[in-house]
Amino acid sequence: MSPRTSSKYVLLVGLLATIAACGRGGGDSGSMSLVSPPPPLPPTNVNIDDPVLTVADNNEVSTGDTLTLVWADEFNGIQLDPEVWFFETGDGSQYGISGWGNNELQYYLPENTRLENGVLTIEARAGSSNGFDYTSARINTRDRFAFRYGRIEARVRLPYGQGLWPAFWLLPQDDAYGAWAASGEIDIMEAINLGGAGGNEIHGTIHYGGAWPDNVFSGESYLVPTDATANFHTYAIEWDSSEIRWYVDNVLYAMRNTWYSSGGLFPAPFNQPFYILLNVAVGGNFPGSPDASTALPVKMEVDWVRVYSGEA
Repeated sequence: MSPRTSSKYVLLVGLLATIAACGRGGGDSGSMSLVSPPPPLPPTNVNIDDPVLTVADNNEVSTGDTLTLVWADEFNGIQLDPEVWFFETGDGSQYGISGWGNNELQYYLPENTRLENGVLTIEARAGSSNGFDYTSARINTRDRFAFRYGRIEARVRLPYGQGLWPAFWLLPQDDAYGAWAASGEIDIMEAINLGGAGGNEIHGTIHYGGAWPDNVFSGESYLVPTDATANFHTYAIEWDSSEIRWYVDNVLYAMRNTWYSSGGLFPAPFNQPFYILLNVAVGGNFPGSPDASTALPVKMEVDWVRVYSGEA
């Protein structure tokens, strides 16, 4: 029971006790049975129409830098802050990319996201919604928080099963160099089919080049030393004007310092502010479809997300 609920409960008990004492009179030895108040309604995930954008233009990170925390969400509230997070709903058709551009099988709903005990949970479920057999959630900080350069990290426990595709990634706040992927995409962490065909492997990737279908990508995979579905791990990148480096639990496993954009000169497209996304997709071109072994519902749990600036 939260402190707020507890105080209301104490006030209610006191009020009922006072009423009972007045009604009984001094000689009444009877007792009154109190009924506990109903539990508070669960918080509702909502979007707002007038967010304020904050952009952190960070210093680049060099080896040995003392990092400065510039933004974080520790997920200690009772619901996600709509000034910080936007809940995407649907199958992507509102953006002209039905199936989110990957033939995904889920319908995103805000109610598939919740906060409990300081942890953000994104849950993928089986069940019909708007003609889809699966639901999940996808949240982002677009028009609310974006950043350029520095370090971003999240402590995450991943879902397992065939056809599941959790991700922690970045997209450009403004398409300064043209449509996807001319303005870039940075995948901090993706995983598919963990515990099965995907083993215990995660992926770090950048997408760039021209607008689809002239896009290209480059990245590497990493075998997480302990179970990524049973344990929390910290997934991070350090992003400079001329290099991006990927880490798991502070172990460097990949770096890229060559890319291009049809819309501008190097270091385009990765010299603009990007916003944060977290989601769990179901099915699609990358993981394939769920099968009889996929035990839904499953959860992607996020302990925190933090953004740092390097030394000036």
